[in-house]
This record gives sequence, C-alpha cells and structure tokens, in this order.
Amino acid sequence: MSAVQTGEIITFFILAPLAVIGALGMVLARNAVHSALWLILTMLSLGVFYIVQAGPFIGMVQIIVYTGAIMMLFLFVLMLVGRDASDSVIETLRGQKVVGTLLGVGLAGLMATGIYQATRDYTVVGLEAANKDGNVQGLAKLIFTNYVFAFEVTSALLITAAVGAMILAHQEKSGVKAVGQVAKMRERFLPGNYPGPKPGPGVFATSNSVATPAKLPDGNPSQRSISPILPTRELTAAEKADKPTLTGGA
Repeated sequence: MSAVQTGEIITFFILAPLAVIGALGMVLARNAVHSALWLILTMLSLGVFYIVQAGPFIGMVQIIVYTGAIMMLFLFVLMLVGRDASDSVIETLRGQKVVGTLLGVGLAGLMATGIYQATRDYTVVGLEAANKDGNVQGLAKLIFTNYVFAFEVTSALLITAAVGAMILAHQEKSGVKAVGQVAKMRERFLPGNYPGPKPGPGVFATSNSVATPAKLPDGNPSQRSISPILPTRELTAAEKADKPTLTGGA
C-alpha cells in the first residue's frame, strides 16, 4: 500500500469539515430546498475524495450524475411542487419526532452491522490490485458481474422516482373557465333573472319581496320578520290561502 501524500492530507482536512457540515445542514435544515443544497456540498466533497483516492471514474460519476443530475432533478421537482416555504414544526402525531429518531438510529445500526458482517472476512488488497486493469474496467467488471442485480434494481428505483415526481407535479386542469364576480353580477341583470336578494334557506315566505312577512307555523304572517322601516305589503287572497312553503334561497 502506498503512503499518504501531503496533498491528500491537506485535501482531507479542508474538505472533511465541509462534508460533515453539509451532512448536518441537510438533516437540520427545515426548508427542503436548503436541505438539498447542503447535500450537494457533501456530494461534491465526496467526489473530490474519490478522485484523490485514485478513483477518477467514481469521483466524476459522483459529481456529474449524483450532484449535477439527480440533485438538480430533485431541486426541480421541489420547485415544481411548490415546497418553497419552511415546513411546519408542529407534530401532527404526538411523539413522531422521537419515534423517527429511534427508527433512524436503529436503521443506521442495522446497516452498519450488515456491512461489518459482509466485509469482516475480506482481505484488503489495496487499490493497486483492484485497479490492475484500470479503474473504469475494474468497476465495470464488478458492476456487470457480481453486482448486476443490485445495479438493475437501482435503475428501476430511479425510474420509479422519476415517474412519482411527474405524478406529484401533474395537475389536472378543468375545461370550465372560472367565473369572476363581475361576470356573476352582469348575469344577475340579464333578462329573465332577478337581481335582488332571495330568502335564505329555512325561511317561510310566499314571495321573494323583503316586504312580505314570513308565515308562522299556524299560517298567520309574522310582522316581526319585516324591518320596521319597510312598509308591509298586504297579502292577496290567493297568498293568504296558500300553505307555507319552504324556500331554499335558490
């Protein structure tokens, strides 16, 4: 194994704090857009680390694909959906933050244990042996032989995420044009329409006139249903003979 060069040490001490700060900012940011920007900082730092560690292909993939394509797509979807404001910090379910924290710690422990169990018996051979045929050739051989199934599953997940983003951003537009207040006002004054107000739901009346008293359950007019400043309109014989009807304000 080759010794660590001075430039590699300097790069590590400059970018490692930035990567950690970006990771903490991604978790702690309340705005989804800000969280994505912090994650971009961490991914850029990791890409430089890969390049310094004699992995130019995976470093450029980290920068071009993950940072330049996937994260930009993520930001585009966030802008399209409209997540431009801070999320609410009010818990809709009591204790959901505590449960989420415990589940996150448990998942991290489970993944760390699985990685340790899978790699503890491996012998470290160094980058020289892994890249003996070239960095790109070595990665291609591993991806399309030993890890081809995981590679295909990952591509299916990315397609599913893209389709989900399209569904979230898609909005059905009705063919009916919204009618404004001015158009409604003009429609009330068209021939055949009655521009005055109509009785509200549950009002017993024999006419739409505000001067017509409502009827009591026994059929007699209620004088208290009319404002004192309005002259009471006398009911005709036909109106007195009618039974009370319930107008729905239509």
